[in-house]
Amino acid sequence: MPLLNVGLRAVWGGVCPARYSSLAAWAESQGGSALLLKSLSTDIYQNLALEDWLHDYLQSRQRQALLLWRNGPAVVIGRHQNPWRECNLKLMRERGVRLSRRRSGGGTVYHDLGNLNLTFFTSRKGYDRRGNLELLISALRRIRPHLDILATDRHDLLLNRAFKISGTASKIGRTSAYHHCTLLCNSDRSLLSSVLQSPHQGLETNATPSTPAPVKNLCQEDPTLTCDVLMDAIAAEYAKRHGLQSQIMPIDPGDHQLLPGIGKFTQELKSWEWIYGRTPKFSISHLFSLHRDLPGGEIKLNMSINHGRIESCSIEVFSDWLPSTMCDQLASDLIGNRFCPTETMVLANAHLRVCSPDNELHNKWNALCEQVTAIM
Repeated sequence: MPLLNVGLRAVWGGVCPARYSSLAAWAESQGGSALLLKSLSTDIYQNLALEDWLHDYLQSRQRQALLLWRNGPAVVIGRHQNPWRECNLKLMRERGVRLSRRRSGGGTVYHDLGNLNLTFFTSRKGYDRRGNLELLISALRRIRPHLDILATDRHDLLLNRAFKISGTASKIGRTSAYHHCTLLCNSDRSLLSSVLQSPHQGLETNATPSTPAPVKNLCQEDPTLTCDVLMDAIAAEYAKRHGLQSQIMPIDPGDHQLLPGIGKFTQELKSWEWIYGRTPKFSISHLFSLHRDLPGGEIKLNMSINHGRIESCSIEVFSDWLPSTMCDQLASDLIGNRFCPTETMVLANAHLRVCSPDNELHNKWNALCEQVTAIM
């Protein structure tokens, strides 16, 4: 009987009656050393918080677990990465794609509801990325023997020895660890490709870079494959290997009674300080011409950014197209502020309010500010 072919709410009511006020109480009632969980949320911040919470909970109880989860459109960068280098933030804002930073290392990935995420929780001693990938391969071969899937030395999964369908990242603690990976089923490949292309040419950083690779959805190889089919197969394989008898447990990361303290994890992961402020120091050098209807304007922008805040800034104007004093003042005022379009536009508009009521000057100033904020 497929593990997931029942209503999640109904399953929850059956396996977690009211007497279990916390996950700990439910887990203790199950016995054994492994848990099989599925998140009810598609919010990237809640799901990453659930990973953190489970990591802390499981390491003190010497349990293993597999968590299955999916997200709405989001780009997830590694702990040591630079979002301005890894993705197109302007396009993401326009398309409603969220940005998040996970606690594990590795490269940048795109998530949506056509992508399945899996997190394997173990002790540090039991940590085995290759074994986890072999579990996924076995699950896929059991339901679709014709698929050509292999694991690489980088711990990715390749389809037909050419197309990446799964990437890997991990967090290894003193006594515990988790390994999480993706599985492309039916993701929006066009949006994936667009948002993972940074528009920056003059950005210098020592942050960990991603390694681009051609990707393919499993449904392109076999249209009958869906995320639910994949989850059933993977959950069944995990249950078989760990001797689990009970069905998968649906879990709501927004349930603070079941998961006491998880709200703090969620708030931190969605904060500007975590997503942007943890970025390693970098610099940007950008030369641009302004609007074609406003000839004569060429600007050179140089910035140094540390922990997401502007440490130094210069804006050079190569003609009298704009008063250099205005540019110098804006550059000075930007220092110490967040490297983000909202704060920059607030400062730019404040300058306009005190300058002369000159429509042409206003148009030029707006053109400059649009260019500056476009790189943020």
